[in-house]
Amino acid sequence: MSAADTIYGTPVVNGLAYGQVAWVSHFEIPNLPASKIPLAQRKAEVDRYLKAANTVSERLLTRAKSTVGTASDILAAQAELSRDPGFKKMVVQSINKGTPAPSAVITTTDMFCAMFEKAGRLMAERTTDLNDLCMRVVAELLGEPEPGIPHLGEPSVLFADDLAPADTAGLNPEKILALVTEQGGPTSHTSIIARQLGIPCIVAVRKLRQIPQGEQVFVDASLGSITTGANPEEARQKVAANLRSRAETRHWQGPARLASGEEVELLANVQDGPGAQKAAEAYAQGVGLFRTELCFLDSTKEPTCAEQAEKYSRVFAAFPDQKVVTRTLDAGSDKPISWATLEEEANPALGVRGLRTTGIDEDLFTRQLDAIAQASRGHQGKNWVMVPMVSTLSEAKWVAKLIRERGLTAGIMVEVPAAAIMIDQFLAEVDFVSIGTNDLSQYVMAADRMNANLATYTDPWQPAVLTLISRVATTGVRLQKPVGVCGEAAADPILACVLIGMGVTSLSMATSAIPSVGSQLGQVTKEQCERAAQEILTAQDSGDARNIARRALGIN
Repeated sequence: MSAADTIYGTPVVNGLAYGQVAWVSHFEIPNLPASKIPLAQRKAEVDRYLKAANTVSERLLTRAKSTVGTASDILAAQAELSRDPGFKKMVVQSINKGTPAPSAVITTTDMFCAMFEKAGRLMAERTTDLNDLCMRVVAELLGEPEPGIPHLGEPSVLFADDLAPADTAGLNPEKILALVTEQGGPTSHTSIIARQLGIPCIVAVRKLRQIPQGEQVFVDASLGSITTGANPEEARQKVAANLRSRAETRHWQGPARLASGEEVELLANVQDGPGAQKAAEAYAQGVGLFRTELCFLDSTKEPTCAEQAEKYSRVFAAFPDQKVVTRTLDAGSDKPISWATLEEEANPALGVRGLRTTGIDEDLFTRQLDAIAQASRGHQGKNWVMVPMVSTLSEAKWVAKLIRERGLTAGIMVEVPAAAIMIDQFLAEVDFVSIGTNDLSQYVMAADRMNANLATYTDPWQPAVLTLISRVATTGVRLQKPVGVCGEAAADPILACVLIGMGVTSLSMATSAIPSVGSQLGQVTKEQCERAAQEILTAQDSGDARNIARRALGIN
């Protein structure tokens, strides 16, 4: 690139960084011989493959044990993928037909990737994991070093096509100034781990390969920009100021309050009791999204009402006198559950998911409501229940009736554009709504949010998405009904200010994002937030929207 050039990607974790580029190294598979293995040698070749596959799996498990939290879970999941019996069986069958082990691994990986991509969404994103496993096993078979993150002699800006779980789980925040990838999306493994570690991160940078190893770059992850040829002294001053601000953020303690004095309700997205307890310790004021389906992804049959209630009660116990918003089963699409979703759908994102699973088994929904009611008995806080994928007024009226009959407060998710367009009528039927910006973005922009090539379209800063959010929030203010946001947009400190300015009454996010959002809210006034919310509606694209918001909020 020429001096002072800037390229852009999709921001994931805010922050500034300045340093040299270190590209993640990948093992390049050489041209492999096409000759067949003699019959007498095939058993030995199978054994050689199984030994290599097990070696790679054990390495992944070892790394999983040396990490904690989400990183460990993701790494363990990849290790489990490396042991998939269906994959191994297909490789062995290929070898038994005379294909050398490295070639058998490659062809089998290609077949599985094609199946995953056809399935779409979360399964499609797992092709990164499969290809990474393929590289590691083939490298082991050929006696080559394991691919991955290079040794970093000094803190660097890490560049990659994409990062596999085995790479992300071993990241050292003291050595990584920022993460920048050519592929990936806001929900990729890279994004998940970057949020957990607090590393500035940008994904989906299409021209990233133009920047070579060792180049000095200035990264502004809040804007999604990577600049070469920046003035070193100015860049370092900006980074130093940003580091001081991030250090202050780590010491933030709630409750959240605007600089003009207004309190802001910051809630946590959780999936189980331990996660809820962690959120309580991080100054969350309650739970804004309890993802109940994540309790049962591995279940082979529907849990009983008592089994469900036992798991739910642990979340209520973490917030004994505060709000807990429980989302009913959001099965389907990227969260398939054998006993609640269809096995084959051409387009699962637009298929039978959320409330629509009641078409398969209506009692599944009512049984879960009974379990939630049972778990919340004795809870002194607000017991709110919201239903995903509500698309019609008759659905809203029906679910509200069932929820209220059990003594719970009735709400719906606003993620289907129909609900946002007709929000006046929907709010008349329910007690509150919560905007799921992840799905709302993909449906408004007609772009699969799990497709890395479409990350620009599924950015919640897209003006069309912001316009609909504003419509919902202002209607809530007028009708005096609570409007929350529980998608990834709530975890963006700058966008959080805009949402509050629109009239959103609560923000729910990953626990790790609460301090940065709370800290940023404390630096702006209600007037600034409202001005940003008004001016942002004139934006032409997501980048323009970010710039408008920063100017209105007085953020450099």
